Amino acid sequence: MGKSELTVFIIDDDASVRDSIALMLGLGGYRTALFADAEAFEAAWQAGWAGCVVADLRLPGRSGMELLQGFRKRGVTLPFVVITGHGDVPTARLAFLSDAVDFLEKPFAETQLRAAVDAAFAIESERLQKQDRRSAEHAKLVRLTPREREVLELVALGKHAKEIAASLNISPRTVEVHKAHIMEKLDVRNVAELVRFALAAGP
Repeated sequence: MGKSELTVFIIDDDASVRDSIALMLGLGGYRTALFADAEAFEAAWQAGWAGCVVADLRLPGRSGMELLQGFRKRGVTLPFVVITGHGDVPTARLAFLSDAVDFLEKPFAETQLRAAVDAAFAIESERLQKQDRRSAEHAKLVRLTPREREVLELVALGKHAKEIAASLNISPRTVEVHKAHIMEKLDVRNVAELVRFALAAGP
């Protein structure tokens, strides 16, 4: 996914800093959205948003670090770049322990900012690609009949046709027929790919 499809959510209570960061990134073709504080961002936040957050460490109300930690507790993996005019080693360490992609001290160079955002976008793009793959796999799985799902789950456990047949009280030949139908529906070419798909799909 290209940077034109992702958004940099800039959160800083200083309007001049927000505008400066937006200008730096905008000239590089990055799409931006600006917020004055963490509360405004959280109020607007939608689960489908993709990109990264560039948040000031010190904000009125909740800090950038508290926003990051709150998102992680809720299972939101949106990448964060923390910026600050009051950087120190313990704070930087806490940011990285809280899963920040980067920690930039003001004033930072445009190249530093873009490098941090690009690193965040790479992480986000990988997450979205995995999400798309899972969605595609789920769409294939729903085409299976309940019996085919049972056979697939037993294949994932490493069971052979005779063992599957005994477990489901059907003939080994019927198991092979089910496996052939499953492979066709899941668009896999051999048993090894079928096992990989089954393991990735889970029970």
